[in-house]
Amino acid sequence: MDSLGSIIMYFIVALSMIIFSVMAVTTRKILRAATYLLFTLFAAAVVYFMLDYEFLGAVQIAVYAGGIVVLFVFAILLTSHPGDNAPRLTSHSRTIGVIGAIAMLLVTGYALITRAAFFLPKPEMEAPDMQTVGATLLGSGHAQYLLPFEAVSVLLLACIIGGVVVARKR
Repeated sequence: MDSLGSIIMYFIVALSMIIFSVMAVTTRKILRAATYLLFTLFAAAVVYFMLDYEFLGAVQIAVYAGGIVVLFVFAILLTSHPGDNAPRLTSHSRTIGVIGAIAMLLVTGYALITRAAFFLPKPEMEAPDMQTVGATLLGSGHAQYLLPFEAVSVLLLACIIGGVVVARKR
């Protein structure tokens, strides 16, 4: 990934992620926000593919761009009219949002700058096979992720049940 074309492609994808992310949080139409989120998640998958992480790119598309965005759209269609505009933010809410965004930008910048090892070249690593990835994601030992995986599945189940309850009240 040292060629000029790869660097240009990276900046195009990064710029599209920034643009679609900003559009997702600034649009007043909620269905458009979900669509912009979908484009942002696809751009993240492109970054994974550019880094030769095909498995993560496929998971990004299948789970996030496919499943999560469909769940968001399902919840939007059950709870509101998709063509409705969200109410305009008051100046007080906008001020708090801008202050929060600047604070998070400063914290993130400080974290990146103070981590000098972040900019050093990384050692060569072998790509893990599918058994290692599966054991790490669904294992219950040290540095394995079964508990967060199950917590997210319970959260998604609660969201689906909440959407059905809200829809039945109508």
